[in-house]
Amino acid sequence: MLIGSYGGASSSLNNLFSGSNRSWSFGPSISLPIFDYGKNSANLDVAEVRKNQAVVTYEKTIQTAFSEVADALVARGTLEQQIAAQEDFLKAEQERLKLTDLRYKNGISSATDLADAARDLFSAQQSLIQARQLRLNNAIDLYKALGGGLNEKTVTAAAETK
Repeated sequence: MLIGSYGGASSSLNNLFSGSNRSWSFGPSISLPIFDYGKNSANLDVAEVRKNQAVVTYEKTIQTAFSEVADALVARGTLEQQIAAQEDFLKAEQERLKLTDLRYKNGISSATDLADAARDLFSAQQSLIQARQLRLNNAIDLYKALGGGLNEKTVTAAAETK
């Protein structure tokens, strides 16, 4: 014991630096086996390979993300052009139906011509709706590619609230 029971120094403390105990040293100590048969260098090689694999996986993930964003942006531009063309086509079909109806009322066109014009207008309306749906799907894809937190639970919950 180095300190006495009443707070004074014990005789052991006084003798700590006397005689052969006058100097002492402190230093870190490392112990490694001398003969490890290459185990440490093999572990280092394995760690290096795993690090390289992680870097390659990370780079591939980044390239995939950039590719998905680029594809979604290109598709968005194409879909906007397609929607504009579908809207123009729809207006033309509406005008055709109006003219065919006038011709039918004046006895120039048959009921078959009027039905064909109405069917073509309906088809144009469906095509425009499909193009707009593709644009909405593209917006979702772009959102996800940019890191949006959309998952199945979110989509299901949003659909149930409507």
